[in-house]
Amino acid sequence: MEKETYLKLWLQEEEQAHIHGWDFSHINGKYEEEQDLPWNYRETVRYYLKPEQKLLDVETGGGEFLLSLNHPCCNLAATENYPPNVELCRKKLLPLGIDFQEADGGGRLPFPDESFDLIINRHGNFNPAETARLLKKGGIFITEQVGAENDRELVELLLSDVPDLPFPDQYLNIAEQNFRAEGLSIIKAEEAFRPIKFWDVGALVWFARVIPWEFPGFCVKDCQENLYRAQELLEREGVIEGKIHRFLLVVQK
Repeated sequence: MEKETYLKLWLQEEEQAHIHGWDFSHINGKYEEEQDLPWNYRETVRYYLKPEQKLLDVETGGGEFLLSLNHPCCNLAATENYPPNVELCRKKLLPLGIDFQEADGGGRLPFPDESFDLIINRHGNFNPAETARLLKKGGIFITEQVGAENDRELVELLLSDVPDLPFPDQYLNIAEQNFRAEGLSIIKAEEAFRPIKFWDVGALVWFARVIPWEFPGFCVKDCQENLYRAQELLEREGVIEGKIHRFLLVVQK
């Protein structure tokens, strides 16, 4: 295929790089990640969740995971701060009777002290002091986080000027220290580095555009030569591979 044809396809992917909620189905079958983590976030949440419990999902995205739990809506609350997702949550969650509030997970959350038996957070901002305030005695906080070194090989592949780590404190040991400082006990703590694989450069373009905090300044026009090198790598190796960085933390008040 000629370079101009690749370029046209990549520009089309760039144009389509918009998501509502946290939906990566546009590139299903063209990439793979989180297939071999040593834990299962959903199963971890289900292990601790009981029907009568009050559950808060911090930075819920579009509420997709929260709704998939099939927990009684009268016992659910959620927060989100990204404007397109806020509007989506208002349309999806409020009519169900879920207590949805617009709020930044890293700041103060608009709920009374000791409101929740279980607080969950997948890939969102979190605040150990707020977690301690909002949990009932004996309550559980579960989070799966994207670590500081996530996707760095892919960043180095696409960007000529490699930026500093966007979230340099995103390491398990730092999170553990911060929760212990609030008087919370660590029940489970795991960290993992696992492959992320792409079988299509266009999918990588789409991916990089929807997470600009990892790929700041990326666009097809400015990164053409790097994309051509990525295409050559794909044709030579059959895959473009990087590493994801994740950690899981379960704490108790």
